[in-house]
Amino acid sequence: MKQPVPVPAEVKLMNTLATALFVLFAVMLAGAMASWVLSFKAFAIQGITVTGEVKHNNAVTLRANVAPQLSGTFFTLDLGQARRVFEAVPWVRQAVVRREFPNRLRVQLQEHKAVAFWGAEGESRLLNTYGEVFEANVGEVEQDGLPRLNGPDLQSAQVLAMYRSLQEIFDNMDLSLELLELSGRGGWRVRLDTGAAIELGGGSAEEVQARTQRFLKTLTKVSSRYGRNPEALETADLRHENGYALRLRGVTTSALEVQKK
Repeated sequence: MKQPVPVPAEVKLMNTLATALFVLFAVMLAGAMASWVLSFKAFAIQGITVTGEVKHNNAVTLRANVAPQLSGTFFTLDLGQARRVFEAVPWVRQAVVRREFPNRLRVQLQEHKAVAFWGAEGESRLLNTYGEVFEANVGEVEQDGLPRLNGPDLQSAQVLAMYRSLQEIFDNMDLSLELLELSGRGGWRVRLDTGAAIELGGGSAEEVQARTQRFLKTLTKVSSRYGRNPEALETADLRHENGYALRLRGVTTSALEVQKK
């Protein structure tokens, strides 16, 4: 019985190399075919369905403005990049982009809801319900009489929270906050719709709120001593350790010191 002739090492190497080249060619061919199929016109994005809050963005113009910035087909489109394109549109806070086979996108939008102007007087930035600063055309703001809040941008949510708590306190006196500012040193200042300016001082939110409540509890009594009502308040400084100083319109006394009760 004949023994099998061993295959030379050179032949084995050539066979292995040929097999590897064949597999590589097959993979490249499959990749090229897949790329061709994925780029086929039938899979080009043919439409975008917009849902959600679009009060400040017409769905038709939104599609027309965004679509040219999207690149790729149904399969190759980068959804993250598409989301960023939609979120760059004014008033859009958040976008969720999904594919709809075979050639459509569905986008759910959430718009900013403006609750205040943000920044120094004259600035056109806005603050939303989450305490986030955003830029948009202020001429499109639907709400009337928005307050102005100001402070370090990174503390915008804190400023909004303080505004909400203080407005609730001032509401009991039928007074409304027109401006709330947080200084870089942590001091709070408000301006009322009557024009009165009040220095609230610093400290924790609870300390500022308690200080404000004590002041408002005595304001009516103090102003009535001079034949005035709380709306006559011109300025007040609550940063005194044992009381506050105030000025009333029509009263010549430069400052009135009132002990805490």
